Amino acid sequence: MTVLSCMGSSGAFAASVEKLLMPGKVSRAHIKQEDTCADCHDRSNVRTQTSLCLDCHKPIAADVREHHGYHGRMTNAGVGECRACHTEHKGREADIVHLSRALFDHRLTDFALEGAHSALACESCHKTGEPWRKAPATCVGCHKADDAHRGQFTLSCSECHSSLSWTGGKFDHDKTDFKLTGAHQAVTCDACHVGGRYKQTPKTCVGCHATDDEHRGSRGAECGKCHVTKEWKTAKYDHLKETGYALLGVHADIDCVACHRSGNYKDKIPKDCNGCHAADDSHAGRFGVKCDDCHDNEKWQPVTYDHAVKAKFPLSGAHAKIDCYACHTAVVAKQTLAKDCAGCHRSDDPHGGKLKGGCETCHGRSSWVSDVVFDHDLTKYPLLGLHRVVSCAQCHSTLAFDKAPEKCVDCHSHDDVHKGGLGKKCETCHSSNGWPLWVFDHAKDAHFPLLGAHGKLQCAACHREPPGTVKMSQQCIACHQKDDRHLGQYGAKCDRCHTADSWKGARIQ
Repeated sequence: MTVLSCMGSSGAFAASVEKLLMPGKVSRAHIKQEDTCADCHDRSNVRTQTSLCLDCHKPIAADVREHHGYHGRMTNAGVGECRACHTEHKGREADIVHLSRALFDHRLTDFALEGAHSALACESCHKTGEPWRKAPATCVGCHKADDAHRGQFTLSCSECHSSLSWTGGKFDHDKTDFKLTGAHQAVTCDACHVGGRYKQTPKTCVGCHATDDEHRGSRGAECGKCHVTKEWKTAKYDHLKETGYALLGVHADIDCVACHRSGNYKDKIPKDCNGCHAADDSHAGRFGVKCDDCHDNEKWQPVTYDHAVKAKFPLSGAHAKIDCYACHTAVVAKQTLAKDCAGCHRSDDPHGGKLKGGCETCHGRSSWVSDVVFDHDLTKYPLLGLHRVVSCAQCHSTLAFDKAPEKCVDCHSHDDVHKGGLGKKCETCHSSNGWPLWVFDHAKDAHFPLLGAHGKLQCAACHREPPGTVKMSQQCIACHQKDDRHLGQYGAKCDRCHTADSWKGARIQ
């Protein structure tokens, strides 16, 4: 009966026997399969155990079939039996996975750890309590919360970003409908994609730069006609072709609104210098509206006016240094200036206009005072001897210079030691080389040689009256009548007894 009862319940008995014979309890993960050994073991063929494992572990079975994931790559490496790595019947708390984190080669999975990923802890990607294989294998799977693009891009993150660093992405903008050229290459993404919004970003200049448009829309929306992407201020607008006015010199560098002040480029503006610079005209219109006669487009100063060619009056000497207004006191179109000295300097003429021959006869252009070059030899009174070194004022008492005396006595009467006794012809005796140097030949010029004691006498001893007023006698008695002790008894021919050497010692000749 006992045997029969056992035979009647052979299935239950077999299971009980197997459970009694199993080497140990299974792990907590397989506790439900512990009562049914056939779920994991084929008693007729031990080689089918792996297929029984895969019947339960269907996701792993799919990896093996498709050669994906860790288990799919393991089978490619020749590891085909599950029990080679995972052993059971070691107890409820046994680790049947046998995973060594330190030795685990992540390259055998679908996600090799590269760059910054290699330094992360496993828990950064593998959530606690979930199978390791459920960790996301895509960037967005982990970084969705960090996605600054908010899912706007359908492209793979790796097309712009690398695993080394999330920042510093390299996006090939040339693959879009808007290639980045010039200064656009250096701007940040947010400069155009405000707030990380990449959809419906404008593709026209005015779409982004309407707020920067200093033309305020007056030039239209096609900014590329004038501007280039290299630099906003570098315009390629052909001003000469479009307006008939070439921008030369500093005009090429100034801002457009410096001339187009209304901001509306359709408004007509003047094309002549005075039209724009009337308010800046320091001449107050005195020199007319042809500014380019003196100024050029490169620099307002210095002036390049050729006064010699255009005005037929070269500015030399002191004239080159004075201000234009010193001569041009009124509007040039209404004022005719004289080209001679007196025409401008009449009010400065200290001679009162009484001198003839023009100011340049005496004065130079460098200095009115120090460059006096008057040639006195061309007058009726050449300056000889010491006269050449005296100042003009010593002879010319006034700057009229027309009433200067011409005779010696007119200037030297106060120096006349003869007190007029010898007349006014000083030059008869004296030389202009020196007043004491006199050379009068009494025998030749007066026909009376001064002999003997006469040679020692002063002129005034005989010439008591000015020559020309009294004719002097050459007879002795004419001078010595008061000295004649003979009282005229022997007549007037004193030289019959006396000589010129001495009055005494007379003897009859």
